[in-house]
Amino acid sequence: MEWIHKRNVLIVGLGLIGGSYARALKRLGYRVLAIDRNAQAIEYALSHHVIDAGCTEPQADVLASADAVIFALYPGVFLEWIRANQHLLKSGAMLTDVTGVKSCIVYEIQSMLRPDLEFIAAHPMAGREVYGVENSDDRIFRDANYIVVPTDKNTEEGIAWCRELGQILGFSHICVLTPEEHDEMIGFVSQLTHCIAIALMTCSENRHLAEYTGDSFRDLTRIARINDVMWSELFLRNKEPLLRQMDMFMREFSEIRDMLEAEDGEGLRAKMRLSTERRSYFDKEI
Repeated sequence: MEWIHKRNVLIVGLGLIGGSYARALKRLGYRVLAIDRNAQAIEYALSHHVIDAGCTEPQADVLASADAVIFALYPGVFLEWIRANQHLLKSGAMLTDVTGVKSCIVYEIQSMLRPDLEFIAAHPMAGREVYGVENSDDRIFRDANYIVVPTDKNTEEGIAWCRELGQILGFSHICVLTPEEHDEMIGFVSQLTHCIAIALMTCSENRHLAEYTGDSFRDLTRIARINDVMWSELFLRNKEPLLRQMDMFMREFSEIRDMLEAEDGEGLRAKMRLSTERRSYFDKEI
């Protein structure tokens, strides 16, 4: 299925990621519609030509015109939206999302979805430490990863359609994981790192740290400026994978602490060499 045949794209949730999707798709010539409860977000997007049309509540004519729907909602809100509004969607519409957890929502959505609709989950691994459509920028997709998360209920056509979306948005690498693989991986590379950044910022009450710190601390805590509503829900909905990753990290951290206490210089250097080797896997070629 080619995206050229899906000209009307509806984005539900016009925040940073939804807005960035909108900018990319509109630039590519698609007719972009949006729904967001925040009237100011819709007004901004219209006045800055991010979208072609928008509304603050689901409207039957808008939903019926959408060839493809991209959901940029919190997991719980996403589930409720599908329950309440899927009957208004066009037969044959393709659905995808940007949600940061999968196992807890993908199977439930697919089980309740009409048989003439297909939902293929996806996760764009891109973002910024700011929020809202006013901060959206489709350049964040460049050099970023995009994960397609299918199940056995998805068709080959649907999976190909979702992959093609990642390609036209400009993601540099596209991979496929099961919902369970996705949640284990995201528990480590995203949620655990946010937990570490939060702990670093909350373990000291020294308000003068900014006067002394260097770039290493700023880089390490960049993601500590966090949306508490969204991330607490993501943590709780991915509880078991995240707990496993936190336990693994604490074991490793304790081992480094014990080496320091024992003045085990060679052990510390071995850890550092291993760390340097593994960090090199993430270096992007220029």
